[in-house]
Amino acid sequence: MKFKKTTLPNGLRVILAPMTETGTVTVLVMTGVGSRFESRRENGIAHFLEHMMFKGTEKRPTALDITRELDSIGADYNAFTGKEYTGYYAKVEAHHFDTALDVVSDMFLNAKLDQEEIDRERGTILQEINMYEDMPMRKVGDDWEALLYGDTPLGWDIAGPKENIRAFRRSDFVRYMRRGYVSGNVVVGIAGNINPKAAGKAVAERFGVIAQGIRPEFKRASDGQSGPELSVRKKKTDQTHFLLGVRTFDMYHPDRYALAVLSVILGGGMSSRLFMEVRERRGLAYMVRTEVEAFHDAGFLATQCGVEHENLEKAILVILDEYRKIATEGVDEDELRKAKEYLKGKMAMGLEGSDDVAEYLVSQEVLRNEIVLPKEKVRMISRVTADDVLRVAQDIFRNDRLNLAIVGPQDAKKKAKLEKMLDLKIGDR
Repeated sequence: MKFKKTTLPNGLRVILAPMTETGTVTVLVMTGVGSRFESRRENGIAHFLEHMMFKGTEKRPTALDITRELDSIGADYNAFTGKEYTGYYAKVEAHHFDTALDVVSDMFLNAKLDQEEIDRERGTILQEINMYEDMPMRKVGDDWEALLYGDTPLGWDIAGPKENIRAFRRSDFVRYMRRGYVSGNVVVGIAGNINPKAAGKAVAERFGVIAQGIRPEFKRASDGQSGPELSVRKKKTDQTHFLLGVRTFDMYHPDRYALAVLSVILGGGMSSRLFMEVRERRGLAYMVRTEVEAFHDAGFLATQCGVEHENLEKAILVILDEYRKIATEGVDEDELRKAKEYLKGKMAMGLEGSDDVAEYLVSQEVLRNEIVLPKEKVRMISRVTADDVLRVAQDIFRNDRLNLAIVGPQDAKKKAKLEKMLDLKIGDR
């Protein structure tokens, strides 16, 4: 992977990644603020603002003007809001690069934020929130993070509460953008079949006018815990959905590669321990997976599953047992090798397109202020040993890190029983 990073005089960073073997170009603009940079009154504004960026500029006065221009060149375009970033992108045929850059930069820099459009978009956002409420497989993830991080921005829902959505005014969006949509907090990435010199000049011409500033501070996560914790959202569902897991490491921790290997061994594929035990051998679930997430100052490993209501306890006990086994018995060399090759293979396949490369490079620069090349990640994954996996497992699988979030028709009696079940039985160290 070849790329060049430059910094404009105003502090905006530009990453150019020429890919002569592809016929596409992706333009990605990302700012290093998401929902965790909001106050309680602002909660939901980062996501709402993402919607408003598509509602018109002086040059393209309406949403239709923006979407019609991108649709007319067959662009793949969208935006996304996370807890620590917000991104806007368009992927096009290489000869449409100028149009893609012009539209994306215009949206990002010149959104009108008309109050009439804000009022109209409230209904769309409220329906999006309602949609997620009806998706227990997704909602349980929000409940999980709320359980871990409590009443802090990292524990709040990205979409925000409905009362905030109904209350936002244009001045709220302008204030938020002045704080986070500034030169020192924004990265522009161009990946694909480009002339790097011409592309760099085009980016500088458009983004040289961005407001100057630096990344704002965020409130640190609440990470204190003394014993297992449980969250139950009572809801009529066809399945009970749950996340069971533990607090782990932030994105800078030296054991993050060993943790990734551990996660794959547990639930990273159809031959993983939990897929075999929960689905194949017991038929308790269709979907079971284990994943890790890392923020600037916190992280977690969690296994997600959807089961028949009466099978909830069985599934939880199986997962706890596999956590216990890997923390006491470790892993064999064949499992270790397979997990490391799995990670390397997924990374290689995830970097085939210009959009993949743009997101890989830009997100690292936004979140970490540095870019670790794939070959370096491969090297670090290759260095993970069975002893590393065992050490990390013993570190994280403790009762004072254990958490369970559930969405389903569970009553108070079942909740009390589940609380007693939450015990890894390997002692707290």
